[in-house]
Amino acid sequence: MSCEPVAGTARDQPEGGLGVDQARRHFVDRAITADSYHGITPFVDGLSGKLSGVQWPFRGDDSGIELLLLNEAARAMQEMRIPEIVTGVGIKNKSQFQSRGDARRTRSVAASMERRSLEINHTLARWGRWAQLLSAMSTRQTIHLLTGCTAVGKTELALSWAEENDAEIVSCDSLLFYRGMDIGTAKPTKDELARVPHHLIDICEPSERMDIARYETMARETVSEILARGRRVLVTGGSGFYLKAFLAPVVDGINVTDETRAKVEEMALSEAVTTLKALNPDGLGTLDRDNPRRVTRALERCLASGKTLLQLRADFAAQPSAFADYEIKLVELVRDPEVLVQRISQRVDAMLAAGLVAEVEQLLPRNLQVNPSAALSIGYREVIAMLAGELPAESLAEKIAQNTRALVKKQRTWFRTQIPGHLTVDAAVAKPADLFPED
Repeated sequence: MSCEPVAGTARDQPEGGLGVDQARRHFVDRAITADSYHGITPFVDGLSGKLSGVQWPFRGDDSGIELLLLNEAARAMQEMRIPEIVTGVGIKNKSQFQSRGDARRTRSVAASMERRSLEINHTLARWGRWAQLLSAMSTRQTIHLLTGCTAVGKTELALSWAEENDAEIVSCDSLLFYRGMDIGTAKPTKDELARVPHHLIDICEPSERMDIARYETMARETVSEILARGRRVLVTGGSGFYLKAFLAPVVDGINVTDETRAKVEEMALSEAVTTLKALNPDGLGTLDRDNPRRVTRALERCLASGKTLLQLRADFAAQPSAFADYEIKLVELVRDPEVLVQRISQRVDAMLAAGLVAEVEQLLPRNLQVNPSAALSIGYREVIAMLAGELPAESLAEKIAQNTRALVKKQRTWFRTQIPGHLTVDAAVAKPADLFPED
C-alpha cells in the first residue's frame, strides 16, 4: 500500500492529457495544497496555454475579483473521491501512518475531511491576491488604443499593426462618421480600407448629428463582435471625447424630454443662468456661465433629473466606464513640433489639390450646414466661408493650416492632461512592433 501524501501526488502529477473537468480539479488541488510560495510559483509559471477552457475556481463581482467560497474546492476534491484512511497491512494505526508523511509538503491523507476543509479555506485566503490576479488575467479581453494629434501619422502605422496582429480597426474620429466627407477628414482611401476591416466609418449622412451616447453603444457592440470572431481590436483616432469613452464614463444616462429641451431653448442665456442658480443653492461650481451650450445642457439635466449639479457630478463620477470590463492598452504617437508644422502644411496642400473645394460644394446641397459638428470642422468651415465670399481664395490654405495648428496644440494638451501616464512612441521612427511592446 502506498503511503505517499496526497498533496505530493497532486503536485507531481503531469498535466498532459487531462480533460477540462480533470484539469479544473487538478488546478484546485494544486493551488490549495501548495505549502509555500515556492510550492506554488512553478505551477503558476507553467499554466500558460495549458488550461484554456477550464472554469477557474474564482469569480468577479462589481467590486473586483473575489474568491469563490470553499464549496468549489471542496466539491472538486469530493469528486476526486479521496478515501478515508483505514488500518491495514503495514499500518498499525493512523498515528503511525501520519508519521510517515512529509510534513513539509502538505497535510497527510490521514487528516479528516473536516480538518482538510478548514485548511483549504485558510490556504485560499493566504493566496487570495494571487488568485485574483490569475483570474483577471484569464478572463479580461484587451482593447488596443492608438491615438495622436492630427497629421502625426496614425493611419499607416495602424494599418500595418492590424495586418501583423490579425486585428480589425474601430474608428474614434468624430468626422469619419460622415459619408461624403472624405478629403477634408483624411479618411482612409478605398485601398487602405481594403487592407484591414474598418468599423464606424461612413455610418451617417453629413446632415445627421452623431453623439457620444450613440457612439458608445455602437463601439461596444462592434468590439464585442470583433472579439467573438477571435480577432484583436485596434481603436484609432485623435478625437479626445470619443477616445475617452474607452477610458472613463462619458454618458450620464439622463433622459431629457423634447418638452424640457424646447422649454430651455426658448430661454435667453441670462434667464437660463438665473433658473440654474435657483435650482442649485450650493452654487454652480466650475460651470462656464458665458457658454450657452454648457448652460443649456446643465439646466436640461437639472430639470430632467430633479438633482443639483453637485449631485449629478457625484453620480457621474461614481459610474463605471462602458469598457471597464476590458483591459485597455493605449499608445500615443508623437512627433517633433516643427516637423508637425511642416506635415500640416503638406496635408493642407494635398487636400486642396485632391479637390476639397469641390467636395464641399457637393456636400452643401446635402444639408451639411444643418449639422454644426460637420460644417464647423476644420477644412470645411474655411471653404464654406470662401464660397460665401467671407474669405479670399488666396488665404484659404493658410487659414486651414493655422486652424489645424491650433487644434493640434489643444489635442496635445488634452492627451497630456486627460490620459496621464500612457506610453508615447515617436511616429518618425516607430515600427508596428513598437506600438504595444507587452503583447
